[in-house]
Amino acid sequence: MRQQAQLKSSLLLLLAAFIWGFAFVAQRQGMEHTGPFTFNAVRFILGAVSLLPLIWIMDRRSGQTKEQVRTSYRSASRYGLCTGLVLFIGASLQQVGLMYTTAGKAAFVTGLYIVIVPFFGLFLKQRLGVNSAIGAVLAVIGLYLLCMTDDLTLGKGDLYELVGAFFWSVHILLIDRFSRKTDGLKLSLVQIVTCSALSFIVAFATEKVELSGLSDAIIPLLYGGICSVGIAYTLQIVGQKNAHPTQAAIILSLETVFAAIGGYLLLDEVLGVRAGIGCLFMLVGMIVPQLPPVKRRVVISSGKKKKSA
Repeated sequence: MRQQAQLKSSLLLLLAAFIWGFAFVAQRQGMEHTGPFTFNAVRFILGAVSLLPLIWIMDRRSGQTKEQVRTSYRSASRYGLCTGLVLFIGASLQQVGLMYTTAGKAAFVTGLYIVIVPFFGLFLKQRLGVNSAIGAVLAVIGLYLLCMTDDLTLGKGDLYELVGAFFWSVHILLIDRFSRKTDGLKLSLVQIVTCSALSFIVAFATEKVELSGLSDAIIPLLYGGICSVGIAYTLQIVGQKNAHPTQAAIILSLETVFAAIGGYLLLDEVLGVRAGIGCLFMLVGMIVPQLPPVKRRVVISSGKKKKSA
């Protein structure tokens, strides 16, 4: 039974990675009809609406009173405004970057947050493992092969995605800290609404928001909002219940591969041999930090200490 549960969890997480990978394609297609901030504003509010039924069901199952529900929303609001601001910056950089780079490259560069998070953890007095250091080296090599031009400059879109990866790292650390203090789903809802509201403000200030453009981008918007935010997030929650955290992280990192496949199939994006090798280096660099560290054991034999891996 346990093996069946783990297999089911792995399949659910794989489906979430698939949805998130192809979301990069949807985000790029959507901007053929509307601006990046307008697209984000609408897709995040759609994502928020899609989360409401799940939150209602979870509250009903928990047996909370109306006052307890209101208290949980107030608690989530305090933290959600902060994480929502960081989410807005990260999502904005990602969306703007997609105007100048491919879906596959954007996904791989964004995925560097897996490598960056352990280094940010040093400021929180967390130890940096050998796996993280190895993963960082491999990821940097991959980034060079994937994004660097012949004159040793980073493409405009790739630079946006790289800066965005740092904000995604901060976002993960904040979520890790705040989710222990409040309801996770409500925290997610508040941060998504915050991100949408800020995106609407910037969109009305800098872009021409037209219903015709939104109508033409309706399929990418629905996919990016309901599927990417609502469905995939739910799949992640359900899938991680019976999956080891390391296993979950490795499976979810495959979203980068699905983004590259989606870009090739739907947008005719071809990475090339050098970029493909760079993607491989980056993927391995993302996976290595999630693997169990190799520890050295001390074995006592014949009165002498010997080290073995």
